[in-house]
Amino acid sequence: MSLANTRQKQAGGFKKGVSGNPHGRPAGSRNKATLAVETLLDGQAEALTQKAVEMALAGDVVALRLCLDRIYPVRKDRPVAFQLPPITSARDAADIMAAVAQAVAVGHITPADAAEYSKVVDVFVKAYHAAGLDDRVTRVEQLTDAELLRIASGGRTLTIPSGLLRNGD
Repeated sequence: MSLANTRQKQAGGFKKGVSGNPHGRPAGSRNKATLAVETLLDGQAEALTQKAVEMALAGDVVALRLCLDRIYPVRKDRPVAFQLPPITSARDAADIMAAVAQAVAVGHITPADAAEYSKVVDVFVKAYHAAGLDDRVTRVEQLTDAELLRIASGGRTLTIPSGLLRNGD
């Protein structure tokens, strides 16, 4: 091993942004094992499916599960029709969450659905508060030094030595 290679390895191995294989794997290329399995099964899909159905009908639980999973896959998520009114304040968010809790109580939506709604409302409230804070900071930043001093002094007029305020204030 040369001294240059040793230094490169000690410095962290590879250089950032430089690929050892600049062309990478060709687009659309497939794994060799996948190709081998497809070659073996090519033309046999119908016969294998028929055999799985026969086994399922004969009472093979694993085959039955396989068939049912293909016919009716496990539901991962579903759309829920629940009208969310616009949120324009934190009070609106509280009212919406009360409506969500009521919908769970009467069985219109599941507790899991309610948890997802609460996440949506929570993110919206955080965004609403961040936007309000940004608006207030912008208004404060637009005040002149003289206005800020008047506010800080409780409305009294203060005399400020020249040179302490920014130009134009």
